[in-house]
Amino acid sequence: MKLSRQFTVFGSAIFCVVIFSLYLMLDRGHLDYPRSPRREGSYPQAQLSVLQEKIDHLERLLAENNEIISNIRDSVINLSESVEDGPKSSQGNFSQGAGSHLLSQSYLQVDPKDCLSVSQSGSLHPDVQMLDVYNLIPFDNPDGGVWRQGFDIKYDTHDWDDEPLQVFVVPHSHNDPGWLKTFNDYFRDSTQYIFNNMVIKLKEDSRRKFIWSEISYLSRWWDIIDTQKKEAVKRFLQKGQFEVVTGGWVMPDEATSHYFALIDQLIEGHQWLEKNLGVKPRSGWAIDPFGHSPTMAYLLKRAGFSHMLIQRVHYAVKKHFAWYKTLEFFWRQNWDLGSATDIFCHMMPFYSYDIPHTCGPDPKICCQFDFKRLPAGRFDCPWGLAPEAISSENVQRRAHLILDQYRKKSKLFRTKVLLAPLGDDFRYTDYGEWNLQFRNYEHLFQYMNSQPDLKVKIQFGTLSDYFDAVDKADAAMRNKGQSMFPILSGDFFTYADRDDHYWSGYFTSRPFYKRMDRIVESHLRAAEILYYFALRQAQKSMINTFLSSTHYMALTEARRNLGLFQHHDAITGTAKDWVVVDYGTRLFHSLSVLEKVIGDSAFLLILKNKSMYDTYSSDPFLEMNSIQKSQDSLPESHVIKLSAEEPRYLVIYNPLEQHQNSVVSIYVSSPTVKVLTDTGKLLDIQVNAVWNKETTISEEAYEISFVAHTPPLGLKVYTLLEAENSNSYLADYVLYNGEATSDIFNIMMSAQEPIILENPHMILSFDKTGLMETMITKEDKQLHNIKVQFTWYGTTNKRDKSGAYLFLPDGFAQPYVSTKVPIVRVLRGRIYSEVISYFEHVTHRVRLYNLQGIEGHSVEISNTVNIQDVFNREIAMRISSNINSQNRFYTDLNGYQIQPRRTLSKLPLQANVYPMTTMAYIQDAKHRLTLLSAQSSGVSSLKSGDIEVIMDRRLMQDDNRGLGQGVIDNKITANLFRLLLEKRSDADMEEERKSPVSYPSLLSHITSSFLNHPVFLMTIKVKLSSPATELLSEFLPLLSSLPCDIHLVNLRTIQAKVGSGHSNEAALILHRKGFGCQFSTRGMGLLCSTTQGKILVHKLFNKFTVEKLIPSSLSLMHTPPVAKNISVIHLSPMEISTFRIRLG
Repeated sequence: MKLSRQFTVFGSAIFCVVIFSLYLMLDRGHLDYPRSPRREGSYPQAQLSVLQEKIDHLERLLAENNEIISNIRDSVINLSESVEDGPKSSQGNFSQGAGSHLLSQSYLQVDPKDCLSVSQSGSLHPDVQMLDVYNLIPFDNPDGGVWRQGFDIKYDTHDWDDEPLQVFVVPHSHNDPGWLKTFNDYFRDSTQYIFNNMVIKLKEDSRRKFIWSEISYLSRWWDIIDTQKKEAVKRFLQKGQFEVVTGGWVMPDEATSHYFALIDQLIEGHQWLEKNLGVKPRSGWAIDPFGHSPTMAYLLKRAGFSHMLIQRVHYAVKKHFAWYKTLEFFWRQNWDLGSATDIFCHMMPFYSYDIPHTCGPDPKICCQFDFKRLPAGRFDCPWGLAPEAISSENVQRRAHLILDQYRKKSKLFRTKVLLAPLGDDFRYTDYGEWNLQFRNYEHLFQYMNSQPDLKVKIQFGTLSDYFDAVDKADAAMRNKGQSMFPILSGDFFTYADRDDHYWSGYFTSRPFYKRMDRIVESHLRAAEILYYFALRQAQKSMINTFLSSTHYMALTEARRNLGLFQHHDAITGTAKDWVVVDYGTRLFHSLSVLEKVIGDSAFLLILKNKSMYDTYSSDPFLEMNSIQKSQDSLPESHVIKLSAEEPRYLVIYNPLEQHQNSVVSIYVSSPTVKVLTDTGKLLDIQVNAVWNKETTISEEAYEISFVAHTPPLGLKVYTLLEAENSNSYLADYVLYNGEATSDIFNIMMSAQEPIILENPHMILSFDKTGLMETMITKEDKQLHNIKVQFTWYGTTNKRDKSGAYLFLPDGFAQPYVSTKVPIVRVLRGRIYSEVISYFEHVTHRVRLYNLQGIEGHSVEISNTVNIQDVFNREIAMRISSNINSQNRFYTDLNGYQIQPRRTLSKLPLQANVYPMTTMAYIQDAKHRLTLLSAQSSGVSSLKSGDIEVIMDRRLMQDDNRGLGQGVIDNKITANLFRLLLEKRSDADMEEERKSPVSYPSLLSHITSSFLNHPVFLMTIKVKLSSPATELLSEFLPLLSSLPCDIHLVNLRTIQAKVGSGHSNEAALILHRKGFGCQFSTRGMGLLCSTTQGKILVHKLFNKFTVEKLIPSSLSLMHTPPVAKNISVIHLSPMEISTFRIRLG
């Protein structure tokens, strides 16, 4: 108790110091806030302005003070508890290893009520749980007859006596925005003619219908057509002849895309539709993504959709669903305790979305009703039976033939409403096909509808026409107290279209661009947020140079380029080489323009006198710390030229919504350097060598590392000077299997010394090749066998081999054996330590940050992979542990939610590989081991205790899925990971085995955010006459950190209703992340707390007032009937919500 009182007194003393500091800060002659420019004759107004700034500054300081006091209070409580409980670990008196002195500050705690346990969450007994379905299906693939992957379908002609079969034939054309040709080439050669002919042919008969999905193409066509065509399209939409389905920028991949990009491309498409056509899509249409994610179902539901359609699902799952008539269901999220996430979903039953596989089970008959394949045409039917043009002589026979297929297909569903899509890739491009398809089907319709004994009503329809009819049938059943459709939870990965051909290869294909995609996402999000803040500042201060800039156009272009890359043949790595280059060039161009938007916005925000922005002419104002020189090269660090006379200014942007203490590393021209904060405080820095090669040190560049304290979503300015520095610490090096010399750094050559890295939380040991072998956690002094190794996969010797889509290995992976002993370099420093191994095909780096906080809890792993000289091989990293995970592991879906997996022995190896967007983990009753990733990859756990991630693939042949080439355009590719070992408590393994739900820990979520949204480092390029008086030391847009479990997905400036510019509003998108209960947050180093999903709007922003905040649907299509400003935001766990916001 005596010690407890001492801690309390100590906390009170700090409180007094803080209050006195506030007084001194207010009394300073200059404040780090912008002063209004003095106008002639308005001196009193200027005084008022300064006074107002002081008041604003005081408010901010008080808010920070409240947070400090809260930290102190929690620390006192924690210290008191630790005194009462006695010493539980050696962490409190840690003395080994460099850097233990860093960040000895107070941290916050998390409300236990905010976590989610398996027992309190999860869908309430859905009728169909996909994990159970996989247990039930034998995956034996017997021959099903004409429907080879199914079964023989029978029916009784009297089945429709009470109610006729209602058939909707839905004409469509699937247009890939890039695949065998680039987006522009496809548009030029095909797509524009589809639209042009649609305008003509739909006008000829009001009963004709057509649906379209990809807004990227529609907008491209819209830009070049005349008013007459535009008005015609609007008429077709109003009359229901033409329907836009889904309405995203593309039809995105659902395995490798991150939910940020999925939302963004959906908003871009819907915003374009709202502005140009005034329509709001109702139904989702996803016929070509290679497997389907419940994340997409959730996003569509949040956007206001009620129905959706999917196609590419494992053939054995389709057969199972068809047998039990569960091809139509309400798709519910695994974690949903109620029915709020339910969305009606139609699964197409057969092999493909083309005409031979959509009228019924027999493709050789359905193909005869694809009238583009008439004899003498360019296409024929591969089954040897050609279509016949419909005439009065054959209409009866042909009608009965196709009606038989319709009836058989309808027996797989629970209503007497049937969907019959009529289309394929790039169909209806020429005038003749429109005539052939529509006129022949019109003959068939006329005959069938005129024959009452056939008991069928058939017509052209849109997707929503079909769903409306299904809803009507469902409502009739509900009126009788029956529910017609089952509830389903789970996902539809990994997809197989036939035999053992699993599409798990594309989870990794072209990994260079998968990594680039994540970098562009991070840049776009940062640019969006900073731009909106800067825009509102510029409008208040009338900064015409900024307001008249092309920044919003640049943002729009970047949104569209990123959106285009989410296409299911782009981010998947399944396009032709030159098409991949086209995508990469677009992403690279977007990176460049986004860096300018970030730099210019940041510069405006840190200027004290905003009006001075117009006087600077540098382009850009701020220079990014790293430079990517081409679309297929890795970023390189820019060397900052230092001077003893002229300081350089480093501007750091924290894109996260919480305060962040992060290690920052930059290249400078001198090893003697000082880093100063705005108060003149000298920071501890670590000086590292820059290595040109494995054993050669640069004499022109040096890396310095220090810990930066950055505000949430804010900017912080640090000063760099060339000067002798007592707070500068040179890194030490040990080199194995190589030699190097330096006049500055201490380099030892060794062959025997054990390789060990250590920080306040763990000790890592490595083998002689620099691969990790063990981890000792200091909290409990426990030794964990955690081994890293690299492996090779080959491809099968069968006829069909691995390619861009398929993973068809030749068995289990073989250990990677380098042809020469790798050079291993060990760095030990005050801020971080690392081991780098130079293998023939991988440069492997393991880094430990010597911090008490978040970054010190995980191991950073970086692999730079180059397999340009191998033949039919895939390289993987395997992490082996003694965790008793058995056959269970967990992967994320789109960075949004976790899906439990089971490694099944009845499935081939490639079927047990799943997509990982941001993380995968294994666990037992005591521990969880998580691999966090900064790029999408294929991941598996083929053995208990293992996680294996495939990092790159080089395959010399096509896999017969239409691409017509292998994957041989490999780049030198950077893979970035974090490895996190966590202790679990109160874990009920039996309950977890039954549960379809799991959640990452809060530490895992935050570490993933660090990995995917690193700080942005910029140096000021403009010449400032007096930087101390011209620049703010920091920009703090938020009053305090957002709660730990709430992520600001985006703050996206909304388009103007008229013209090509922006409005004054933005879409504020928030996500409350669900996190697990079995993990302690004590000692984690949190700089935020949790609030049970509650945010007070008036306590959100610092320098801005919230003039408007109205809830909206996810993609801004819908607002509440009575749109009212809200003062409190409430988010449920896992919820993603969008708000229309206007800041003043």
